Amino acid sequence: MNIALWVVQGLLALLFLLAGIMKAFLPLATVKKNLPWANDVPAALVRFIGVSELLGAIGLVAPALTGILPWLIVVAAAGLVIAMLCATVFHIARREFPAVGMPIVLLLLAAFIVLGRWALSPL
Repeated sequence: MNIALWVVQGLLALLFLLAGIMKAFLPLATVKKNLPWANDVPAALVRFIGVSELLGAIGLVAPALTGILPWLIVVAAAGLVIAMLCATVFHIARREFPAVGMPIVLLLLAAFIVLGRWALSPL
């Protein structure tokens, strides 16, 4: 179980790292071209989402790698569950049904980490 959790943590961290870098640091014109929803929300919200995704990605792996407060992995994964739940509701409300699949998959993977690191194979 520990190996499966590490694989999911690593993949999820990589995905959120890439998404967070794009939303937090790329020019807004580029972000808005790649993510149509970014045209309809304030720029500060796009940047906030990006920074949140970056922190979530770091929180999935750094506590275990450093041995400092490994319970923060559960907190980071729970935060990503909430973020992906919000993204799912946002896209459903906008009737962007093709865009709902990815947040749901990421939500389920983050929920697997919460369950796994909290109950099944804590560090």
